[in-house]
Amino acid sequence: MVVEKVQIEEDRLGMRIQSETIELTKDEKGVVGISIGGGGPYCPCVYVVQVFDKSPAFKDGRIRCGDEIVAINGITVKGERKSAVAQLIQVSLNPVKITINKLDDANTKGKTLDILIKKVKHKVVEFMDQDSADALGLSRAILTNDPLAEKEKILEENAEFYRHLVAYFGDMFQYQQKISECQKEFGSIFCDLAAHEKQQTANEAFSAFGDKHRMIAKKQSESAVPLQKMVSDLQVYIDHVVPDTRLTIKKYLDVKYEYLSYCLKLKELDDEEVEFIAIQEPLYRVETGNYEYRMMLRCRQECRGRFMKMRDDVMVKIELLDQKHVRDIAQHLATFAKTMSKVHLECAEILKDRIDVPIEIDLEQLNLSIREGGTNGGKSSRKDVDQGEEAAEMTLNDNPLEGDLIDVESDDLTFRESSRISLPRNSIGDTSQPLLGSDSPTAELSLIDIS
Repeated sequence: MVVEKVQIEEDRLGMRIQSETIELTKDEKGVVGISIGGGGPYCPCVYVVQVFDKSPAFKDGRIRCGDEIVAINGITVKGERKSAVAQLIQVSLNPVKITINKLDDANTKGKTLDILIKKVKHKVVEFMDQDSADALGLSRAILTNDPLAEKEKILEENAEFYRHLVAYFGDMFQYQQKISECQKEFGSIFCDLAAHEKQQTANEAFSAFGDKHRMIAKKQSESAVPLQKMVSDLQVYIDHVVPDTRLTIKKYLDVKYEYLSYCLKLKELDDEEVEFIAIQEPLYRVETGNYEYRMMLRCRQECRGRFMKMRDDVMVKIELLDQKHVRDIAQHLATFAKTMSKVHLECAEILKDRIDVPIEIDLEQLNLSIREGGTNGGKSSRKDVDQGEEAAEMTLNDNPLEGDLIDVESDDLTFRESSRISLPRNSIGDTSQPLLGSDSPTAELSLIDIS
């Protein structure tokens, strides 16, 4: 009894096929830069599994993963073993003519529900440790715990540091503004005092005080301008640079998860094929051209290209961001220290000059009471003194007495002798020494003569 092998029609899964002949020149190693799979006795199609980077096929760009190899230099290889096809390519002379059937719309059909589920699983597993993933029954594929993904944590830490720095500077600006307002208020108060002061020297002193306080307030207000610009730069880093970089990393991680999903799907298909070969059972998708597998190969290649491009972009952006962070933070802190040092030195320079503040006392406004002056030994004499003479008019003596005495005199000799009062020059009530300033014009008011 003879059993005939039934030829099963290829199941293309609705994908279109386009034939094309490509000429490739081998490199110095004698290879075109492709790996092949499929072929007899299990699969009727020999297809491209991988295109190696920087190879002649990669530089040409027309051969892609999943394309079927139909002929080599006009020799049909359909249904042949992949080892025979590889040997035929190796012995061929330059240029090698390869006829292929290209898959046109494999990318759109490859994004199945299974791929989306695997993508979500990779997002969950990404930040798990090995023990947790094993306990949940989740496998950890290659490229998990990507060091580049850890950059996002560092980015968040830098952003948090900048937030604290901006908050600190904000509080400091608020306190400095309050101090500036207080200095300005002091200046206004001293100027008001100067406006109501009759004495010229005191007027000038109060005016000088007011001007200096206002100058200090102005210097402190001016120092806030460069510091506010510095805070604005820090705020731009928080509001724009960090979110933009986080979005770029998110896009990179999304492409990486998709690439890992295709890798995992191809591994599952390979394991399934090995199991059926081990039990010597035919596998329908393999016997019908293995188009599902080839479609996943094409999707993995396209996704890998996006993944590598996104990875390079993120690496460059992260590197530039790190350099900017190190450079800018040092520059901002140096600007802060320089600005604060400058404003303090300028304020100290304003207050360096001493201002004499003379205080003049109009003694004509004083009423000295001598009612108790003669209580010791002079009570009988004071009874004889007229009530009008007890409130004698005070006048300044043009010829002060010698010595350290203030002479209080009356018409009555007994009262005059008993009511003499002696005050040391260094006592609190002495007006011979100016309270502030050595050049006070009030030295001539040191003696009081009441007659």
